[in-house]
Amino acid sequence: MILALDAMGGDRAPDINVEGAILAVKQTDNDIILVGKEDVIHAQLEKWSKKYTFPKDRITVVNASEVIEMNEHPATAARHKKDSSMAVCCKLVSEGKADAFVSMGNSGAAMAVSLLHFKRIPGVSRPVISVPFPTINGKCIIVDTGANVDCKPEHLLQFGIMGNIYAKNALGIKKPKVAVLSIGEEETKGNELTLQASELLKKADLNFIGNIEGGDVPKAKADVIVCDGFVGNIFLKTSEGVAEMVSKFIKNSIKSNPLCWGAIPFLKIAMKQVKKKIDYDDVGGAPLLGVNFPCIIGHGKSNARAVKNALISASKYVENNINKKIEEGIKIFDMGSNNE
Repeated sequence: MILALDAMGGDRAPDINVEGAILAVKQTDNDIILVGKEDVIHAQLEKWSKKYTFPKDRITVVNASEVIEMNEHPATAARHKKDSSMAVCCKLVSEGKADAFVSMGNSGAAMAVSLLHFKRIPGVSRPVISVPFPTINGKCIIVDTGANVDCKPEHLLQFGIMGNIYAKNALGIKKPKVAVLSIGEEETKGNELTLQASELLKKADLNFIGNIEGGDVPKAKADVIVCDGFVGNIFLKTSEGVAEMVSKFIKNSIKSNPLCWGAIPFLKIAMKQVKKKIDYDDVGGAPLLGVNFPCIIGHGKSNARAVKNALISASKYVENNINKKIEEGIKIFDMGSNNE
C-alpha cells in the first residue's frame, strides 16, 4: 500500500512528518510518499537517517511548490494554491499513484482540497470529520467535529449512518450505540435540529439510543456521538482544555506537597497508563468520511508518533474498504426512504 503524506502540514512540519513516515515504514509494510518542498524533505531524511535505520527505498519524495499555512482561509487556499502539498497528495491518490491522503495541516483546508479533488461519495450530502474520543471502556467517535457548522436534520442522519459504518469496520464494534449530543437525555430536550434529527435516526436501521449529554460521552454510554460541527468542535476543544488543566493541577499539587514526593515514581506509572488511554498521539488522526478516497486529518500539534499512527489509521481505512461500505450504506438507506 502507498500512502501520500503532506510533509509540510502541521505546526512542527516537516520535521515530525518525516520522522513519523520513517517510524511507519519501520513498523509496517506500507510505502510512503512525502509531498512538499523537495530540498527541505531530503535534508530531513538525511538528518533522521543518522538516528534510524530504515528501508530508504520505501520512502519517496514528490515536490510541491506551495504550502497551505495553518492560518489561511481553507476554501481560498484550496482554490488558489493548486500546487500545494495537500493538492499534490490528493492528485496522487485520485490518479491511482497512492491509496490514501494524510495531513497534519490546516484541517479545513485538508477537507476543502479533498472535496475539490476527491468529490463526495454518491448520495452523501456533507462529508464529516469523525474524531475518536477516549471513554472508560475504550473509544467512541464524534461526528462532526468541525467540518459542518450549519446543518440540517438530514445531514445529522447521514453523520449517524457514516459513523455507524466506521465504528463497525474500523473500531470493531459489532452493534454501535448511536446517540445525539444534546442538553438532556429526555426526548423533548434539545433545539429544532437535534429534535428533528433524533426522529430521523429513530427510523433508520441503527442501534439508536436517543439523546446523551456531554458528560455521558466519556462514560461510554454511546459509541457514535452525532452532532453538528459547531457543537462537536466546542465539545472536543473544551475536553482537551479540561484534560490539560487537570494534568497541571495534579503536577502542581504534587510539587507543592512534600509528603507526595515519595509517591512520585508510583504516580508516574499510573499517569503513564492514563496518558496512554487519552493520548491523541495514539489515535493519530480523524477520517474524513464521505469523500471518494481515504483522507486522514491529524492534529496540528502532532508529534512523530501521532504521524506514524495516522498513517497506520489510513492503511486500516483502505484495508477495511470503508468508503465502499459507506456508499452501500447510504444507497440502502436512500432506497428504503424512497420506498416509504
